[in-house]
This record gives sequence, C-alpha cells and structure tokens, in this order.
Amino acid sequence: MGHTAMQKILAAHAGKKSVEPGEFILAKVDLAMANDVTAPLAIKALEKYGITKLWNKDRIAIVLSHFVPAKDILSAAQAAVAREFCRKYDISLFFDEGRGGIEHSLLPELGLVVPGDVVIGADSHSCTYGGLGLFSTGVGSTDLAAVMATGEVWLKVPETMRFNYRGKLDPWVTGKDLILYTIGQITFDGALYKNMEFTGPALKQLSMEARLTMTNMVIEAGGKSGFIEADEVTEAYLKGRAKRPYTIYKSDPDAKFCANYDWDLTGMEPQVAQPNLPDKVAGVSKVSGAKVHSAFLGSCTNGRIEDLRIAAKIIKGRKVAKGLRFMVIPATQNIYRQALKEGLIDIFMESEAVVSAATCGPCLGGHMGVLGPNEVCISSSNRNFPGRMGHKDSKVYLANPAVVTASAIAGYVCHPEEVLGKGKTLEAA
Repeated sequence: MGHTAMQKILAAHAGKKSVEPGEFILAKVDLAMANDVTAPLAIKALEKYGITKLWNKDRIAIVLSHFVPAKDILSAAQAAVAREFCRKYDISLFFDEGRGGIEHSLLPELGLVVPGDVVIGADSHSCTYGGLGLFSTGVGSTDLAAVMATGEVWLKVPETMRFNYRGKLDPWVTGKDLILYTIGQITFDGALYKNMEFTGPALKQLSMEARLTMTNMVIEAGGKSGFIEADEVTEAYLKGRAKRPYTIYKSDPDAKFCANYDWDLTGMEPQVAQPNLPDKVAGVSKVSGAKVHSAFLGSCTNGRIEDLRIAAKIIKGRKVAKGLRFMVIPATQNIYRQALKEGLIDIFMESEAVVSAATCGPCLGGHMGVLGPNEVCISSSNRNFPGRMGHKDSKVYLANPAVVTASAIAGYVCHPEEVLGKGKTLEAA
C-alpha cells in the first residue's frame, strides 16, 4: 500500500521510513510562528519553566498582525512583550508593524515556507501554508513554546481526505468559491483532525494565491491541515522567492484516503456562506438581494494583490452604495506598496472606500471596522460565527472578492454581473 504526501512529509521529519494515520510522532519543525496575540502567552510559558535557550532564533517568526497599529493600551502592552522578547533573543524573523502584515500572507510572500516543510503556528489559520505542498497546522501557545524551545512537535498523524475538482471554472469562480462549496458539502466539522488534500484539473486554473485561500479555510471544516501538491504554478511562485531548498512530495497512486470526493464544477456560480456558519453555503443567485451595511475586503484569506486587482477593476468609476461602508485592507506592507504603484489605492479612495494599513482588523472583531448590533457585513474573510466580526447580534456573509466588491456598490449581496452587466467579465470591466 502506498502513502499520501502528508505521510511522507511527516515520516521524513520524524526520522522514520513511514508513518500511519493515528500514529503519534515527534517531528522536527522547519519554522515556528506566533503573532501579537499568541506570542506573549508562549513567552509566559517559556518563563514559567525557566527556559532561556531557544531552538533556533532564525527559524522562529514573530509577526505583529492582529491588533496593530495598537487599538488600545492592552494591545500595545501585548506588542511590547513580543518586541522585548525578539530584542532579547535576537529573533531575525521579527515583523513589527510597518515591516510585515498578516502572517499567513507574509510568510509565503517572503519565501519563508517551502514545499516539504513542517510549519507550526500559534494561530488556527496556520494551515494556509499547505497550499505550497507542505504540512502546516495551528497549535496553542503552550505547544508553540515547546516548539520554540526544542524545534520539535508532538503530533498524531492525520488521515487524509482527497478532493478532486474537474471541469471549466466560470470566470467569476475563484479558490474561495471552491473551498466554500467544499465546506458546504462536508459541513463545518466534516474534516475533523483530517488532512484535506486538494487535487484535480480544475486546480490548474487557479493561481498560487487562490490555492492558499483554499488551504487557509480547511480549519473551517475542522481540518488539521490542507495540502496541494506543488507543481509548475508553485515553482513559478517560488522562483526568486524561496529562502531554502525544498522537496516536492506526491501521494502514491495506491495511497489510502479515508474519503474521496469528486466534483465537476462546470457551470458553478460564485458561492456565499450565509450567517452564521461557514457551511451554510449557497450559490450567489440564491441569496442575491440580502441587504448589507458594510463590506470588507482583506484578511489572510483574500487580502492579496490578486484580490485587490479584481476589486479595483469592478469598482473603478463607481461609488460605494450610499449608507454602506467598504473597508479595504491589504494583507501585507508589500501588497499595500504594490497596490499604490498600480493605482489601486486611488481607485478605492475615489469610490469612497476606506483603506487601512496591513492588519487583521475586523476579521476577528479586532478593530478597523468592527460591527455593531444587528449590522450585516459581506466579507472576504474566513469565519462568520456569531460575534466573529463584532457584536453577537451582527451577521456576516462570506464571499469572494468580486462578490464582496459588487455588493459594496449595490448595497446588497449580488453577482458582479449585476453591477457590470450581464455576461461581462473582468476584462470588460
């Protein structure tokens, strides 16, 4: 019996010939990551146990992302703890505000995570990096402290579910739609502690950014990790970017998967997750007309340059609907700078959108656009549980950047063609 790519990666990092699902292993880690919320807790754990020597100061990334620029005294104090720790231990991969952005966009952008890696992050969306063909998962801050001290992590090898996507994708369908559709089919706990491997000819139509969007949201189905086999798209993305040599792993033809799904996506329209669960998914035509008070384009899911370009093409020469707020947040400082060079920021500001510095912001109900009672938002982010983006009585729809932007213009959930004209694509925008 063959092995999945994930089994091969974990076996290599555990120093074993092979590993089986359900087996407990101690695996060597290539990169550990924490942010301004989780790093202080990990630092406290290190201090509690008197640990003063770190595994590798050049393989620990600390990224201030969630509450920066500081929204209050508490968030400023959290950031100060992380800054002092990085100064004390000379952490080379420290990304303060103005240097970095959102970790799950930043680390791939800088080539700090590569195919074949084992990456452990103290944040649930650390599964994002699997889109590059590696194992990555989120852990608690205490577990992260142990990784920072030893360079190893204790894991149970997950079973792997395989998802095969076929057919020609509609011009308005993106990686966000594929993962929303998938979560809608298997439910929000349908992949509990599983590795979700995405494959099939339809993925060849997706950019690297769109693939990272898919693996970003496996946690919304309860997944332990996500994986997309590295191919020519991956290697083109990594060229001139990867900071280390890498190894490409593939699942064997006779590898055993705990579940197999096969979908022909020809004719599928953009998908929308309705309040208040990420698996309450329907085609955009089924929810068209639902009124929204705000729209959010950003987060580690869809705040990349590709997403901003899509949104700018749709909104250029148009205005945000009267009485509606449109918040645009580039995911990293570099994305923000690129958007400035391309004139995208001017387009958003001409449309009366609000553009913020790179931060997680409203995605987690942090700042820069938090929702009030009974307010409704359409968001390009990853979660729409009650209270996720603000007040417990607010509501959130999840959609791709094009649908979010079109809805910001219309004032209600709608297909981009309703704004641009029937049958029109981005090229005609």
